[in-house]
Amino acid sequence: MAAVEVSNKQVVLRDYVEGFPKDSDLQVTTGMVRLSVPEGSNAVLVKNLYLSCDPYMRNLMSKLVGSDIESFKPGSPIAGYGVCKVIDSGHPNFKKGDLVWGITGWEEYSLITAPETFFKIKHTDVPLSYYTGLLGMPGMTAYAGFFKVCSPKKGETVFVSAASGAVGQLVGQFAKSTGCYVVGSAGSKEKVELLKNKFKFDDAFNYKEEPDQDAALKRYFPDGIDIYFENVGGKMLDAVLLNMKPHGRIAACGMVSQYNLKQPEGVHNLFQIVVKRIRMEGFVAFEYYPQYPEYLEMVLPLIREGKIVYVEDIAEGLTSGPAALVGLFSGKNVGKQVVAVARE
Repeated sequence: MAAVEVSNKQVVLRDYVEGFPKDSDLQVTTGMVRLSVPEGSNAVLVKNLYLSCDPYMRNLMSKLVGSDIESFKPGSPIAGYGVCKVIDSGHPNFKKGDLVWGITGWEEYSLITAPETFFKIKHTDVPLSYYTGLLGMPGMTAYAGFFKVCSPKKGETVFVSAASGAVGQLVGQFAKSTGCYVVGSAGSKEKVELLKNKFKFDDAFNYKEEPDQDAALKRYFPDGIDIYFENVGGKMLDAVLLNMKPHGRIAACGMVSQYNLKQPEGVHNLFQIVVKRIRMEGFVAFEYYPQYPEYLEMVLPLIREGKIVYVEDIAEGLTSGPAALVGLFSGKNVGKQVVAVARE
């Protein structure tokens, strides 16, 4: 019997991007897809349900030179983390109807040629969209960066930049559950209120209203910062270096202030790393994926007991994808930005 062919809406990169991305850098097109895997292949065909908008994707919209990670290809669909349902499988570990999360195409249906990189979703008593965030890559990022890179101790002071985003909102809550004092920065009054009232940060400030970040940090951390969870880079990193305590730790997760600049800003206060014996370590979530079961064991009970809250900003339909992704870079999203392609 011939395989059924259906239309497949896709979000395609028009060309490599320089400077700030625009919605028009991404184009929604429609192709066709066969609803079966090729004969003899161990690929998996999935229907994409939720797609994750993540800041790292901006880097892949540019032509990367000398990087381990491949750029998106102009004229092809972009890719990112998503929650999917298996439609057909040539792989022994996956069957029709399985729910999975991993890297998939920004399209309605994707043929996954390396399905062994996917995680099966076993817990469906929580929103499926959480597997793009709290129970997916951003959750593992917060867990690895805070607990594994920074080794927090009760009573320590913690500063989180971009604190209301997909990762920051979790780091703050993990810090509170560890008995730390935590302050976050964000880019609007609404986000600052969210940090203090919903995520229970001890304090928070709008960095856009602070002419001097160094002075702001001295106000919130008169005795200095033990742990900085770095999402921003640039001037904020420079100010933090002046306010770190001796033997402080910095988990370098991302530097979103630099992604759209043709010429990255320099950091001037790096000598502080020497005099204060600061340890600054970059990390990527996927190196910690073997510890995903350990993370689920910790976080699922906290979700079920209402001890962890997670805020999502869900854009409906694949056609809303370009604006949702580009909106990350001007802070339009409140919480974790997700695109709902299909609800089931």
